[in-house]
Amino acid sequence: MSENTALQYPIPNDAVLDPPAEWAELRGKCPVAHVTFASGDPATLLTRYEDVKATLADPRFTRTSAEGNSARVSEESGGVLDSEMASVLPQQGEAHLVWRRTLNKWFTAKRMAALRPGITAMADRLVDEMTAAGDTADLKAAFGFPLPVWVICEILGVPEDDRDKFSYWSDTLLSMTRYTQDEIVAAQTEFHVYLAGHVAAKRAEPGDDLLSELVTASAMSDAEIIATGQGLLVAGHETTANMIGKMAAMLLADRTRWEALLADPKLIRSAVEESLRMDVNAGFGMVRYIDEEFEVGGAVIDPGTTVVCSMAAANRDDAAFEDAAAMDLARTPNPHLAFGAGAHSCLGQALARTELQVSLEVLLRRLPSLELAVAPEDLQRVEGLLVGGMATVPVRWRT
Repeated sequence: MSENTALQYPIPNDAVLDPPAEWAELRGKCPVAHVTFASGDPATLLTRYEDVKATLADPRFTRTSAEGNSARVSEESGGVLDSEMASVLPQQGEAHLVWRRTLNKWFTAKRMAALRPGITAMADRLVDEMTAAGDTADLKAAFGFPLPVWVICEILGVPEDDRDKFSYWSDTLLSMTRYTQDEIVAAQTEFHVYLAGHVAAKRAEPGDDLLSELVTASAMSDAEIIATGQGLLVAGHETTANMIGKMAAMLLADRTRWEALLADPKLIRSAVEESLRMDVNAGFGMVRYIDEEFEVGGAVIDPGTTVVCSMAAANRDDAAFEDAAAMDLARTPNPHLAFGAGAHSCLGQALARTELQVSLEVLLRRLPSLELAVAPEDLQRVEGLLVGGMATVPVRWRT
């Protein structure tokens, strides 16, 4: 593979649980690669662990281009990378740090410990509903999707009953090729109007939730509060809902992994981390921009370049992880990059970890006979979105 050859990105991959062969070749021969997005725009792809980590942590890289000339991920515009939400919220510098500090206390270890019993009760309720309906289910639809929606709705103080709306609005914001620009704009408008109504209601009658606190105790404008709510609803359920299904599929694809967790539940925490590291269907990756010359991976990146950091490819780097291709449920330490790195690392990673750990705890306890209802190679990925996931995760169990 020549470093002058532009690959199509995202890299096509029929396998849902195995990485594309190109990852290893890129890391070994062309760690700073020329790629082309669906829009036809050029970008640079990083796949080695040290390069991805260094770039994500480097404050010179930003999430938006100062010149407004960043590569478009698709021919349609208006998704999360080109949305009003992205333009309203501070993307870098001191303003971004202040915004994160305002939200951080809602995602502390102490608050996660307080949420954990409620998350466990909700997970048990979902298993009750699944088992009452028979001995097969789509784990994503019946369990993986509703659990994080319920949690983020609790945190924000919005009705869980609106979760189908949230799913559609999230999908449009995360669209690369699934929706038209008109559909994206219409959905964003609906989402904005919906949250504006909730912000107004919280201002009139605050409750014990994040939106109420932002309205009453922060210096944010209504536009910033609405954009924050949008961002948290999208990030708070879409990625975790998908990851619950992907984690279960990884552990059930080779059922000796599931049996190992049944035999030793103390492995649950490290198994969650290893599932995050092994996720090959993580989505588009992190897009970064730089307006000055930058050296990485032995190459010089020109000013104005759009850079894609593939955390999923980096997490399979043998230079960073011993026997990186193997799923080691006891792997520790596990400094994977699933949540990014640096000032823009995932704000809600403690919440995601809690939800994934509780999901695995409850499924192991309640459904020890759980197994995939299809062959692993027959699982189908979600297409056309910035985040990766599976269309369905068919499972069965013995009653």
